[in-house]
Amino acid sequence: MEQFNAAFITDDRWKLYFQGLWTTLEIVLFATILGLAVGTISCLMYMSTSKKGKPTVLHYIAMIYIDIIRGTPSVLQLLIMWFIIMKSSTNGVLVAVISFGINSGAYVSEIMRGGIQAVNKGQLEAGDSLGITRFTTMRYVILPQAFRNALPALCNEFITLLKETAIVGYVSLADLTRVANQVASRTYQPFMPLIGAAVIYFVIIKFFTILFGNLERRLRQNVTC
Repeated sequence: MEQFNAAFITDDRWKLYFQGLWTTLEIVLFATILGLAVGTISCLMYMSTSKKGKPTVLHYIAMIYIDIIRGTPSVLQLLIMWFIIMKSSTNGVLVAVISFGINSGAYVSEIMRGGIQAVNKGQLEAGDSLGITRFTTMRYVILPQAFRNALPALCNEFITLLKETAIVGYVSLADLTRVANQVASRTYQPFMPLIGAAVIYFVIIKFFTILFGNLERRLRQNVTC
């Protein structure tokens, strides 16, 4: 009880945990939106071909982007974004959102590519035969089905991103993990602050896991109907 009081009650330290959790969720939310946008665009670029069926310049640009992001640690990408690319910025949350959004976009791109390839190619050919442009067919027919096919993997990417944000302390952001470390350094009792942060992470991730599971079941029921 003494350790619990020192970690959470004394000086209203529980408020620090909520502030850290809010910072974590804020970064994850906007990084997810950015990652979905970047990933979908880079996926379409990667799958773009000329009339002769050969890869376009956009394909190679997307391929280089995906290879670089997937081939380097996310913590290094965050540090490069903070100390080099956006060194003049004082908004750490913005830097973290952009860094994690770009990082997540590379993985979302591959997830979406798998979702698109799972859709029957005949639907795209049917759109061509009806005189519908490929952009329109892709937007209204292929992509909605691709998102549904890729939903489990996208939900998993969200959970992974939520845990990866624990490294934002490297750029002096007071997220949940950094708050736990700060409280541990003040109380000289690391057990309760770190275990408390772990429990909060577990509860949040479990909540989203159940939420995404219910969403997937509803989508499957709608498809069956």
